[in-house]
Amino acid sequence: MLKIGLTGSIGMGKSTAAKLFADAGIPVNDSDAVVHDLYAGEAAPLVNAAFPGTMKDGAVDRRELGRLLALDPDGFKRLEAIVHPLVRKRETEFLKRQRAAGADMVLLDIPLLFETGAEARVDVIVVVSTDPQIQRQRVLAREGMTEEKFDMILSRQTPDTEKRRRADYLIDTSHSIATTRERVFEIVAELKTRIAKGDFRNA
Repeated sequence: MLKIGLTGSIGMGKSTAAKLFADAGIPVNDSDAVVHDLYAGEAAPLVNAAFPGTMKDGAVDRRELGRLLALDPDGFKRLEAIVHPLVRKRETEFLKRQRAAGADMVLLDIPLLFETGAEARVDVIVVVSTDPQIQRQRVLAREGMTEEKFDMILSRQTPDTEKRRRADYLIDTSHSIATTRERVFEIVAELKTRIAKGDFRNA
């Protein structure tokens, strides 16, 4: 079973691309969605123990957690030590289900793929990118986003130029959704051909 790793910096259109892969019939494991689910359940008390006052009504208050992390950037390491093992466990369960279902390929949507060394767990890397000005416009249009917060997030992410250099396939989302969809379907078709030819014998 071929494992596609999808990544891209904030505001590049990764979530849109992941949906388009799903539209193409590829099972998708969305790390962001998994984290949201964990924050509403089993991770909440663990996060609250490390960051007191961040749990409200049994779930992590992401706004309060973000405020504390802005004051203490080193807190990201503590948070990742809690959340990443839980996310990996969910990913392993997803892969097991898809293998049992006979999937020929799956997509792992991993925002910090390079930053966490996750490229070693996938067979093919797809990077989503766009013009830096378009990226900035998209991100700053989000509710609660500021220039400072955006810069802090960017500082923790592998530069886009480096991601593009390490990609097996690139998706440029600077254009229309239709163009992005066409590119996604083109990648899926090529990967299916490569699987049929036996290019990924160890996948």
